[in-house]
Parts: sequence; structure tokens; C-alpha cells
Amino acid sequence: MKPLAVILALLILALQYPMWLGKGGWLRVRELDRQVEAQNRVNEQLKARNAALDADVRDLKQGFEAIEERARYELGMMKHDEVFFQLTVPTVPPAPAPKNASASVAK
Repeated sequence: MKPLAVILALLILALQYPMWLGKGGWLRVRELDRQVEAQNRVNEQLKARNAALDADVRDLKQGFEAIEERARYELGMMKHDEVFFQLTVPTVPPAPAPKNASASVAK
């Protein structure tokens, strides 16, 4: 009776091996599901980007406002009757630290 139980146990283990660790096993299927979910997230991001690009293309084909906006901001162009003003903010270098402050920190 004991050898029969051992043979049956080994047979059950032999049948379980492909289900857990084989080519189409549960672990492999779970990993593939994770990869599919990650690819779906990437695809959604790319769809959103494509929709934005499609809207830009339609806007450029239909009107001059989008062309004018791109010419202004990307190429720095302006109309003939406009005056360009450029405001600069002066940068002030940081004040040097007092010499005796570093000596008190070192102690």
C-alpha cells in the first residue's frame, strides 16, 4: 500500500509541475498579465499624446491664430507694427558669510 501512495503522490506532482512552472503555467500567466497592464498604460499615454498632436494639426490647418502663436513663441517672430520689450531681472550674488560665524560653528 505504501509504494502505491508514493507512486500516486509522484504522479500528482508530475501533473502539477506544468501547471505551476511550465510554459503556460500560472506564474507565467501572471507575469504576462502584468506586462499587458503596463503596456496598456503606455498605450493610453501615447493615445493622449496623439490626440493632442492631432488637435494641433487640425488647428494649424484651419486657422492663422495657431500659426501666429507658434511663430511668436517658438521662432521669436513679431508683426511689422509691434515693438518688442525684453525685461531682465538682475541677479544679485549671495552675500558672503561673516568670518567669525564659521569659527563658532567649528568649535
